[in-house]
Amino acid sequence: MADRFRGFLPVVVDVETGGFDCARHALLEIAVCPIEIDDQGVVRPGEITSSHVAPFEGAQIDPKALEITGIDVDHPFRGALPEKEALSHVFAPVRQAVRRHNCQRAVLVGHNAFFDLGFLNAAVARSQHKRNPFHPFSTFDTVSLAGLAFGQTVLARAVQAAGLEWTPSEAHSAVYDTERTAALFCTIVNQWRSMSLACKSDEQAA
Repeated sequence: MADRFRGFLPVVVDVETGGFDCARHALLEIAVCPIEIDDQGVVRPGEITSSHVAPFEGAQIDPKALEITGIDVDHPFRGALPEKEALSHVFAPVRQAVRRHNCQRAVLVGHNAFFDLGFLNAAVARSQHKRNPFHPFSTFDTVSLAGLAFGQTVLARAVQAAGLEWTPSEAHSAVYDTERTAALFCTIVNQWRSMSLACKSDEQAA
């Protein structure tokens, strides 16, 4: 993995939030999925870790955002953790995966990655978390990758164009969107690898 992505470990991240402004709106859910690789260089999604997140003090929540996500912030069984605890929970397996693959840092993979990274970095800054394994600004954006590979930029359409399943009723859950984004990312990376190997084989045969 360290050789494949220049010392970075791709980790898919999805956040569900109370709006679009990472400085004002609450982070409500976060899920992470380290990408694994086999001896043949084929990548696959790893295990997903997630947490519900309690809104930080003074956070704003747009009711329209909750209509989209279906999150009930006041549900007694939501089990939301304060931002710092939630980050520690999802960062721990990421750091373990970074060490296991002999990588330097994790790099966030997201669909519209700037959005997820913005909320992640804002939560890290607010909670003064000292063990953030993610690169502060580098990302892999599956919007761009899917646009190149399949001509689609909306996650649902890109997933379906890649030949993968999409269940609309499960969308806008951090866990589900992370799982589908990870599958999409791995499909694109593996297809690129197959095409590259085919091209090299053709060149050698010529």
